[in-house]
Amino acid sequence: MKKIEAIIKPFKLAEVKESLNEIGVTGMTVTEVKGFGRQKGHTEIYRGSEYTVDFLPKVKLEIVLADSQVKAAIEAITKAAHTGKIGDGKIFVIPVETAIRIRTDEQGEAAV
Repeated sequence: MKKIEAIIKPFKLAEVKESLNEIGVTGMTVTEVKGFGRQKGHTEIYRGSEYTVDFLPKVKLEIVLADSQVKAAIEAITKAAHTGKIGDGKIFVIPVETAIRIRTDEQGEAAV
């Protein structure tokens, strides 16, 4: 099993969710986060004063999948979240040792 963590632009969340749904991904955890990458934030003007916005709003998706679904999920996220502009996001794939469904005590891929 693998855990996919994807950091994407907030307005792309619905498209990514729909795209993952189409390939059979049924569950995910979504967290609103803030951060920056290479763009290092940007400057804005508010009431005549310029200030720097260091941390930009992003959405973090966390999905645990069977190894056989990982490639399709990465392609779905990449395609749906792509704008071609800086700050589109990142995808991280992390090995998962085990998963346990608390309600039924199922373990491994059956718990996902």
